[in-house]
Amino acid sequence: MHYQALALDLDGTTLTSDHTIQPAISEAIRRISQQATVLLVTGRHHTAAHPFHHQLGLDTPVISCNGTYVYDYARRQILACDAVPREEATRFIELARAHHLNIVMYLNDCMVYPAGTPVRYMEAMGRWASQFPDAIRPQVKPVASLEQALARSSHVWKFVVEGEMAEVSELASHPWIKQHFCAEQSWRNRMDFARAGNSKGARLAELLTQLDISPERVVAIGDNHNDISMLTLAGLGVAMANSDEPVRRAAQHITAEDHNGRGILDTLTRCFAI
Repeated sequence: MHYQALALDLDGTTLTSDHTIQPAISEAIRRISQQATVLLVTGRHHTAAHPFHHQLGLDTPVISCNGTYVYDYARRQILACDAVPREEATRFIELARAHHLNIVMYLNDCMVYPAGTPVRYMEAMGRWASQFPDAIRPQVKPVASLEQALARSSHVWKFVVEGEMAEVSELASHPWIKQHFCAEQSWRNRMDFARAGNSKGARLAELLTQLDISPERVVAIGDNHNDISMLTLAGLGVAMANSDEPVRRAAQHITAEDHNGRGILDTLTRCFAI
């Protein structure tokens, strides 16, 4: 099979546990980008994916926040989106608080969390982001009020909540939440909530149509539940060795090693002439 595109998840797939790309994998992706379309398809905000897009020398748009929007770095422009309506965002915040969950809100140009209830992984992301120059620095901000931040923003891309999984699951099963949001587990104690209908697979399919690339000609690689929709879309869906069982079942192939080992490298060298 001659593959025309490579769709890559970032965390747990292209990135190691310390949020870096191994040199051999970086070089392989750069070589592939000279012969095929390489797309980053991530749950991350576009500013949090920017350092890796830059490192890989890509000129393609990024699919961000689990398919909620497509962003073009070169033009600094949103190409397509389906954001959370403001009224629904307000109601979501109320319900998440009622379940005693930590809340992160992804806005048009930054990720915010309440300064009064610190979210450890976001604080860690803020420290990580500080190493990058302004042009590619991820934007992470503690705010006094989520409601005030919401009022100032033109878009709400998604929410991330974390806490006791029983509470997280209860929120996800709330009838109003199920009607208006798509919930996908993104970490052991964490779920992403985007607008209902958004998924990595749906947005990837839309972008592939615009690029005149058949899904059959795509290799997609991911590790988590939010990757399943794109693994089943692609001609070759590859799950990481570190994936949960539902992700493995959705894939046609599983890597021999996890993201801290050879990871995606063997798949890249097998599927593309590099």
